[in-house]
Amino acid sequence: MTRNRFGRSAAIVLSCAVAGAGLAGCSAEEFGEAAGQAAEDIGESAGEAAEGVGEAAGGAAEELVTGTRTVTAGDHEVNVSCSGDLAGDRPTILLLHGGGDDLTTMADFQEALSADGRVCSYDRLGAGGSDQPDGPQDYGDIGTTLTAVLDHVAGDGPVVLAGHSMGGLIAARYAPDHQDRVAGLVLLDATSPTAVADLESRIPEDATGPAGELRAQTLAIYGGENPEQLVFTDGEVRSAGDIPVQVIQHGQQYLAEVPEYGQGLEEDWTKGQEDWLNVSGNSELSTAENAGHYIHVDQPEAALEAVELVASQATG
Repeated sequence: MTRNRFGRSAAIVLSCAVAGAGLAGCSAEEFGEAAGQAAEDIGESAGEAAEGVGEAAGGAAEELVTGTRTVTAGDHEVNVSCSGDLAGDRPTILLLHGGGDDLTTMADFQEALSADGRVCSYDRLGAGGSDQPDGPQDYGDIGTTLTAVLDHVAGDGPVVLAGHSMGGLIAARYAPDHQDRVAGLVLLDATSPTAVADLESRIPEDATGPAGELRAQTLAIYGGENPEQLVFTDGEVRSAGDIPVQVIQHGQQYLAEVPEYGQGLEEDWTKGQEDWLNVSGNSELSTAENAGHYIHVDQPEAALEAVELVASQATG
């Protein structure tokens, strides 16, 4: 089942792509029957995986989260899920969902990865089972919560951050300031570091029809009208050193469906993926030819291979 079979306007297509299904007009219903069924299947898998992990974990590593539970991050409660066991000096993998999603959309991916080591995911504030944010958030606020989560799930051990869409953007913004603990990155069709400027320059302010709707809706999302109240700000990509980084972009050109501006939007998206390579001197870009925006759902083998490669390079 794929996530690139859109049944509504081009505006919904791009709004879901840039920040994840579920934001301002990107509900599962609008994203189509296929997406709704996928979310249901993934949610069931998440529950089964968490239950199994909770039973298997027993008394191991009591100081770290096992199964699914809430942890404290400042004044908030954050929903976290962990599975698999620590494997030697292999880093813990932390999955970051896209905007408008929650950790259940990463559940099948998490279960597959947990066969080889410890893997966790969490709902950011405003998502899933976590508390609501107190107000608008910037990348620093999101990073403070992420640091607290890492303390609970990885202690002072190394981690590989694997983020989808908005989650990839957050991971890449976080890593340069936390080189002491982030040992690698996997960016799955991550939102561009210049997403706001890209859209403003690509589609003129006076555009009408689907393109005009697209521009207004997406810029509202970037301005904080999303469940996490994250205000997107553009900026140059900062270096996180020479950590291993895998950047994967979609291969199915769904953004090209936008009338008149579609091909340009695809070009901007590809440029954004290329820009993310600057986060490390040891980065690589690849294309998941059979995937839309949800690479870990549409072509999971490509996402799994990327995480395993980064984890192995970051080990030892």
